[in-house]
Amino acid sequence: MDALSYRDCEAWRAEGLPLSTSSNEACKLYDAILTQYVKWRNIDSVGGIEGCITAIKAADPDFVMGHVLSTGLELVGTATSLRLDQRLASAVKRTVEMAASQNLTTRERLHVKAMELFSHGNFPKASDVWEDILVDHPTDLLALKFAHDSYFYMGAQTQMRDSVARVLPYWKPHMPLSSYMKGMYSFGLLETRFYDQAEKVAMEGLTLVPDDAWAVHSVAHVYEMTAKVDKGLKFMEGKEKDWQVSDMLASHNYWHWALYYIEKGQYEAALQIFDSQLFKRCKTSGSMLDIVDASSLLTRLEMEGVSVKERYRELLQVTLPHTDDHVTLFNDLHFLMTSLGASEMGASRRLLEGLQELAKNPGDNYQHKVAGPIGVPMCQALMEYNDRHYDKAVELLYPLRYNMVQIGGSDAQRDVFQQLLIHAALKSESKHHQRLGRCLVVEREAARPNSPLTNRLMQRAMALQ
Repeated sequence: MDALSYRDCEAWRAEGLPLSTSSNEACKLYDAILTQYVKWRNIDSVGGIEGCITAIKAADPDFVMGHVLSTGLELVGTATSLRLDQRLASAVKRTVEMAASQNLTTRERLHVKAMELFSHGNFPKASDVWEDILVDHPTDLLALKFAHDSYFYMGAQTQMRDSVARVLPYWKPHMPLSSYMKGMYSFGLLETRFYDQAEKVAMEGLTLVPDDAWAVHSVAHVYEMTAKVDKGLKFMEGKEKDWQVSDMLASHNYWHWALYYIEKGQYEAALQIFDSQLFKRCKTSGSMLDIVDASSLLTRLEMEGVSVKERYRELLQVTLPHTDDHVTLFNDLHFLMTSLGASEMGASRRLLEGLQELAKNPGDNYQHKVAGPIGVPMCQALMEYNDRHYDKAVELLYPLRYNMVQIGGSDAQRDVFQQLLIHAALKSESKHHQRLGRCLVVEREAARPNSPLTNRLMQRAMALQ
């Protein structure tokens, strides 16, 4: 470990965030993992996140916060289910047992509790515990980041914004990673439609840290949601060298870039990004963010009339092993898009039936609770649309429009379902649905004026009159 840049036991104590270990090496590794999590990048000089996790367990096998961090990161990655993954389940159990036998600080005990709640899918309670930590320790970055991710998975947009707003004044410029607060706050602002302020705050962050990929991503969202397509393309291209290094977010930023091309009707350019970046990256990373982006991009292109069948079939090999996960509804819906796109009806039905089963006895699991009223009918709508039963797809999706936010993700990511509803309405045999489709396009135009994609939809709606 580089002795200079990461914090040892004494440095953490000085910040009022003491860690229960006597190993300076373990403290520095904890800092190194946290730093990589915040920067969305594996830093090779310290062995990346995986290397640091191996090293921290060797430095002090009984360091509870080391386990909270490593197991917590795996959980918020949503790539594996506690129901199906015995190794992950025992890692949670071991951390809880270890904490019970040690003399920890109150803050550390709360971290263990929050991680355990999150592992059982109780995202709302887990977030409450992280917020409790932040009341007394506003600079506890792990609590802030875990809460941020948790809110994201619940579509809790206002909470995501306010969680960061509450602690901002305590972050002083000299504190490690303080400049990354800007990007985090900006994201909460844009998800609550404060677009001008979101852009301003993100740009302030980029002045401090030009390679803050999350702040770049926040600006990309602003231009997407306000249909400033050319501005977005120029921005992503101009900053590419900066954000490309953040391997955990690069694919997602390329996805945003591709959305601008779809918006402009430049489908070949979007496919080029899919082939050269998204598909390659999601195959090697196995990251859920990368996988759902790839699924979503193909679905958007298909709605625009582009043939992507072969690409769906290739992507199916990546999504198929996750058919039974059911960690988040957002992931499930994207796996379903791919299995339907690849005409893999067996996997599609199995995914839906598995979700229906879990929705019967959701327990404390937030996602399974939301599955009954929202997740299952959304999955059914995708299947009806795929079967060309457009009227049924509209009847399932339309009543859920204002509740879809609960499946998690961002406005930009969930827009694929709003587009699907419009396409279903315009393709429906029902005149009433066609008129509804036109109403939805008019509403879309009001929210983001001068959108080329909306103009294309408007032309289709008018042609039906």
